Amino acid sequence: MEMKLEQILEALLLSASRPLSINEILAAFDKEKSPSKDEIRESLKQIEVDCETRGVELKKVSSGYRMQVKQIHSSYVSKLWEERPQRLSKATLETLALIAYKQPITRGEIEEIRGVSVGTQLMRGLMDRGWIKIVGQRDVPGRPSVYATTKEFLDYFSLQHIRELPELPELPDLKSLDYELPLEEPEREENSKQDSQPNLTQ
Repeated sequence: MEMKLEQILEALLLSASRPLSINEILAAFDKEKSPSKDEIRESLKQIEVDCETRGVELKKVSSGYRMQVKQIHSSYVSKLWEERPQRLSKATLETLALIAYKQPITRGEIEEIRGVSVGTQLMRGLMDRGWIKIVGQRDVPGRPSVYATTKEFLDYFSLQHIRELPELPELPDLKSLDYELPLEEPEREENSKQDSQPNLTQ
């Protein structure tokens, strides 16, 4: 029985541990039986429609396409995991938000906005997870490194482009954000007792 292209694409996306681009999907086919890019895009659109009444959805992110559990079902799925992931600390969340909205930005500029020092361990932790990277040096004395977010950051938060972040006036109070991320150790920051809300409109 000949399989429909949609079935093959679903199998590929469900088996992958990361988003797949169109070219990566094409690489799974033999050259003589390979569909065109337009055929793949049309099949992906059909999968997206088919998922409207299912518990999973097809999501296009920065690196490509992936199948994922719909957010409304996440509370059920999370009960399958024996260990709950540690939550992102307030200091790390504020720093990540500032980099996302103010990029490119230096560590000193982050500290100026937050009013406290930003620990090296905190910045290294974000880089180790692939969410931020150094994109250059500011042309000022000392030439401090300039940071920006990565494709991995966009993928994790289900974004195709940084423009999809909510407008600054719509940004919720950072205290109310409740992202749960797979941190191995709680983040610590110098002078954490002096943490304050970042002024993202500055």
